[in-house]
Amino acid sequence: MKTKLLLLLTLTALIGCSKSDDNSTPEAPTVVPLDLSNYNNGSSVMMQAFYWDVEPRGDWWNVLSDKVEGWADAGVNRLWLPVATKGQSGGYSMGYDVSDYFDFGEFEQHGTIETRFGSRAELEALINKAHQNNLEVIADIVINHNSGGSEEYNPYRDKNTYTLFDETHGNASGLFNRNYENFYPNSTSNYDDGSLFYEEQNLDHNQEYVQNWLWKQDNSVAKYYKNTMGFDGWRFDYVLGYEPWVVKAWIDEVGGFSVAELWNGNAATLKTYVDETGSGAFDFSTFYKLEEALDRFNDLTYLEKEMLWQTHPDKAVTFTANHDTEKDSNEDNYIEYNNKLKAYAYILTHPGYPTIFYSDYENDDFQEEIQQLIAIHNSLATGETEILYVDNDEYIMKRNGTSSNPGLILYINTSGNTKRQAVSTNWKNTVLLDYSENTSYAPTTNSNGGVTIEAPANGYAIWSVTTIN
Repeated sequence: MKTKLLLLLTLTALIGCSKSDDNSTPEAPTVVPLDLSNYNNGSSVMMQAFYWDVEPRGDWWNVLSDKVEGWADAGVNRLWLPVATKGQSGGYSMGYDVSDYFDFGEFEQHGTIETRFGSRAELEALINKAHQNNLEVIADIVINHNSGGSEEYNPYRDKNTYTLFDETHGNASGLFNRNYENFYPNSTSNYDDGSLFYEEQNLDHNQEYVQNWLWKQDNSVAKYYKNTMGFDGWRFDYVLGYEPWVVKAWIDEVGGFSVAELWNGNAATLKTYVDETGSGAFDFSTFYKLEEALDRFNDLTYLEKEMLWQTHPDKAVTFTANHDTEKDSNEDNYIEYNNKLKAYAYILTHPGYPTIFYSDYENDDFQEEIQQLIAIHNSLATGETEILYVDNDEYIMKRNGTSSNPGLILYINTSGNTKRQAVSTNWKNTVLLDYSENTSYAPTTNSNGGVTIEAPANGYAIWSVTTIN
């Protein structure tokens, strides 16, 4: 920890240096940082364990297996894996062009046996290792669209469509065979609300056959993934493509942690979806407020606006980047590199369940700082949230802690200069420390809890109490 030794030496020299009658100098008290490992607030974080077009192809499950223990030690409690089954692009597929829901890398089809990520045996070894380290494993589920079937005449579209999936046409497992009757439109459904993705191969969830194979029967996708493969929960891809009742029915049937990708920055829309489904949702409202505050408008007052975590902290899965935002050429859909750590400081001190993006965590420029932020999140980030001060380049937020946990104060500064602000705290006559280690400044609160804190230029600090020996 880069500043702690210097801080301890400085505080030891400054505090309590009075002289006794015999002219001897008593030993000055030592200010000691809290041991964060002694404070467990019950929180952890999820790791998104992939990025778009991961390399090396065919070995990704082994790459992740080597990282599981380190991630567990850092405070991660769930791994979100990429779509684990065979896609139309075979060994090049990231899985979102799903073809065979039951081919985890064991059938020869689409030009390969293994998926882009490896073999079924390697996936099972990864899941087992995660469980041995008390990590849940989250399956990425694509149930909106299919890809990689064979061409057949479709009377409901009066043309040929790629909707035939059987043992010799993109579904070598022979489980959940499909044809044009299982996609919109068909003899029983004509649903199209304008949001269909891969519209000619968009599954009809109203059909009993499709429901049985996706979540109801004993060898359904949901139950096979949970009971045979060992997945513990679900990340539902592109839920704009099907109705909320589908996610609710899935969760009601099999349970487990769940988070939906509802790509919408409106907090009210996300709240409605969470209430309707009972599922968590990626907090795009917070993502876009961070992007607006830190990048687009360079105005931290956007952090006062409505976000999902404010009303549904137990359902808001917060994030600063994912596989889609990082490959998106739209500059409004990602947070700039030089603002990433400030964004992580925000989500790792505020309520919600934070997600860490693989490429950020494995970046040597970021890793040590993210590890410290995770440690702070899992220990001191607790209690009611209160904004103490905000303007266009300063944001100060307090977590009030509990009777046994002091909580923290986050100070973000986007200006080009070090900033200081006087704030009111719950801590009286106490030396404070920046637990993010971005400043060695160590103020002392007064008898009313008042104190002046600081944040470095274009950076942040996270303040909490110390002890004195």
